[in-house]
Amino acid sequence: MELISGLPEDIARDCLIRVSYEQFKTVSSVCKRWMKEVQLPEFHRLRKSSGHGQKVIVMAQARVEPDWSFGLMKCMIHPAYRLTVYESDTCNWRELPLAPTMSSGLPMFCQLAGVGMDLVVMGGWDPETWRVSNSVFIYNLVSATWRRGVDMPGGPRTFFGCVSDPDGMVYVAGGHNDEKVALRSAMVYDVAKDEWAMLPDMAMGRDECKAIFHAGKFHVIGGYYTEKQGRFERSTEAFDVATWQWGRVEEDFLDDGTCPRTCVDGDDEAVYMCKGDDLVAKEGSTWQSIAKLPAELCNIAYVATCHGKLLVIGSPGFSQPNIAYNLELKTNTWTRLETPIKFSGHVQSGCYLEI
Repeated sequence: MELISGLPEDIARDCLIRVSYEQFKTVSSVCKRWMKEVQLPEFHRLRKSSGHGQKVIVMAQARVEPDWSFGLMKCMIHPAYRLTVYESDTCNWRELPLAPTMSSGLPMFCQLAGVGMDLVVMGGWDPETWRVSNSVFIYNLVSATWRRGVDMPGGPRTFFGCVSDPDGMVYVAGGHNDEKVALRSAMVYDVAKDEWAMLPDMAMGRDECKAIFHAGKFHVIGGYYTEKQGRFERSTEAFDVATWQWGRVEEDFLDDGTCPRTCVDGDDEAVYMCKGDDLVAKEGSTWQSIAKLPAELCNIAYVATCHGKLLVIGSPGFSQPNIAYNLELKTNTWTRLETPIKFSGHVQSGCYLEI
């Protein structure tokens, strides 16, 4: 059976790779041959290599409701979180469907990771019972379907660091258990095999740490141990996947003890974060200011890198709608993005995918 009747295979495939990921489900329903085609890893590699891969940032974002008496939008007292998508190339925003079991919204404080065509949603608090969940849910962006993964092992864990690597693995470290004890343990999840493996313990417990995959290693930044309760460490430690070992603790990775949630790995060799009114970068041993944050971004909620650009989402003040800016890293030029009101809620976590 021909891919497209009357067309050579390479031309037919060149037509299909131009289809938006939003239409993959429709394309798959046309015939078995098209379904098989859009599910092949080679198809998605061809999309990327030909420049037709779509760069998206998926976020756990609060729903907002109108409060016209004050002339602005406000979040609900107990906000429900949903999955929103920002498409970098088109600057469009959209919403993804939640799993059938998520009728009350995403788990609060869940973490997101992107692996190939899969979006992985891990942990968080049940929005109805407020109990810590070790659940793993996976949304496939080709079939637009959800599946349940194996739960995170090791008992209750919340406020942990989470990040994926280029090889389809998701790393988890730190956080705290039900008794607020900071955890030293770490683990890795193979999404394709639906299997967990434990890593060696870190040198110290790290609650509210930030995880990034940088220079080929899994880095766990900052956080605090049990006795400090909110007084953040300046240190970091990195796990070398090749040797299956943690390196030495780098005591002065951060300039001061601060929450590391805005730390992100760049497309280059730098690590970026927001500090006060500045966007700073570390390439080597020192942090340097590379740009002033826009004056409207007083409270930073989320930062992500996307092919030479930095997305920064924040608000001008308490209870104000979130707004988004892009920074072009080559020119250090800020661009304010059009942010529809329905996508102006608080962002708890997010991840980058190229589809």
